[in-house]
Amino acid sequence: MLIAELVVRLLIVIGTWKLFEKCGKKGWLALIPLANEYVLAVCARREKEAKKLVVTKGLMQAITIVQVFQDEESNGYLVSSLVLLIVIVPYLVYCVRVYLGLCEVFGQKKRWLWLWIVAEFVPLLVWGFGKKYQPVAVEEIHEQAAELSGIKSDGTDSDLTINIEDRVVRSFTKKKTLLRDIHMNIQPGHMVLLLGGSGAGKTTFLNAVTGYEKANATIELGSGDVYRDYKSMKYDIGFVPQQDLMRGSDTVYRTIADAAALRLPTEIKSAERKKLINDTLDIFGLGMLGSSLVDKLSGGQRKRLSIAMEFISDPKLFILDEPDSGLDGVVARGLFEKLRDIADSGKIVIVITHTPDRVIDLFDDVI
Repeated sequence: MLIAELVVRLLIVIGTWKLFEKCGKKGWLALIPLANEYVLAVCARREKEAKKLVVTKGLMQAITIVQVFQDEESNGYLVSSLVLLIVIVPYLVYCVRVYLGLCEVFGQKKRWLWLWIVAEFVPLLVWGFGKKYQPVAVEEIHEQAAELSGIKSDGTDSDLTINIEDRVVRSFTKKKTLLRDIHMNIQPGHMVLLLGGSGAGKTTFLNAVTGYEKANATIELGSGDVYRDYKSMKYDIGFVPQQDLMRGSDTVYRTIADAAALRLPTEIKSAERKKLINDTLDIFGLGMLGSSLVDKLSGGQRKRLSIAMEFISDPKLFILDEPDSGLDGVVARGLFEKLRDIADSGKIVIVITHTPDRVIDLFDDVI
């Protein structure tokens, strides 16, 4: 009896391994308890059931282990048996949903369901080794993938040169490509609009460019490599997020002074640092507001202060994520005209905005 059970378990592992490989998963995951249940649910396109399946199966196994150390006539054993029966019901429901999902993915009739329930190893072996049993959905996805272009952008010693092969994220059972085959170079003095709907990958692209979330890529700013020389290159990049990162109880002057302390070299003398702070405040029209609290500023003034915090270190590249969010047309126009001035001073400015129509004339390029 024990030998027969071991043989069945071995056949299940072998069939599961082959099935996982057909679905584009790692076959060796079939060897890991609970993980194999999760991956099988993912193969069935039943991700919602996957976690529930693992949790109920884990509870069943935990209860079974506890019962080994209990007296069969004790109250504890009776309680654990009742709990086990309660957990088994949803587990079986999730199993049925997963098996039906596998029938859909492999394009097979639902009558296979009974065989999955009675003798799971049979459909696993047949579908895993049978050439005519193929996961239709996986084949369609693979057929849609385009080949890499092989393009590589070459810029000058002053350009921002971007060559992204791909940006991939991986979970336990699958990977997702967020960016792929992006190549361009942007010249100093250019103000660039980054345009796309929600979820298109704009922020992911910018994070890859700045080195905050590295991709399989080469990012060069001037003669420096952003990834290879990140510790020194990060000061050449100014990033202004959509949400302000300022303390409302600080004054405008203190906010810029703190930014200067963080971003400027320590060897700069106090008098020179003070002059840079005052010059930066004047450039952004904040000179008269030095003693004002950040909380008392208008939306446009807060945005200019956010930009000034990055401007203090004189970066070569400015990146702004929706700087006009919440601003009316006139204030937004004034803010973008200031960004245009920054670009005209020889810097690269990249901006995300969802309302480009009111400032489109200020941009040189659109991505």
